[in-house]
Amino acid sequence: MPSTLHAGMAAGRWFGLSLMEQLGNIGSEVGRAAEAWRQGNAERKVKALERAFELLDLTLSDSRWRGGRLREICRSREVCVDTFYGHQEYQTTPEDLEKYFYHFAAAARNKIYRDSVCL
Repeated sequence: MPSTLHAGMAAGRWFGLSLMEQLGNIGSEVGRAAEAWRQGNAERKVKALERAFELLDLTLSDSRWRGGRLREICRSREVCVDTFYGHQEYQTTPEDLEKYFYHFAAAARNKIYRDSVCL
């Protein structure tokens, strides 16, 4: 998949991040989309979702994630699509998605913090 929004990440940097870091970064874009959705800014919402889906697709292409991890990544993409563009099959709100992804960002930050303290 050619990437124009995150060229540096697609060039390989993304694949050096942990799963927590990848999902935390995706969550940042989902959070931006949710905020734009609350503000009624359709253009900002669409741009943030394009970035989020690009990062989700990069994560899906990461050969390290198999089995249950891969299924969860696929499902999180499916739920994002349903929440912002679908028929609300999962009855998930943008706030629910923010909460889901927040935990990954917090876990990634916690590990980074622990690693720097241990130096």
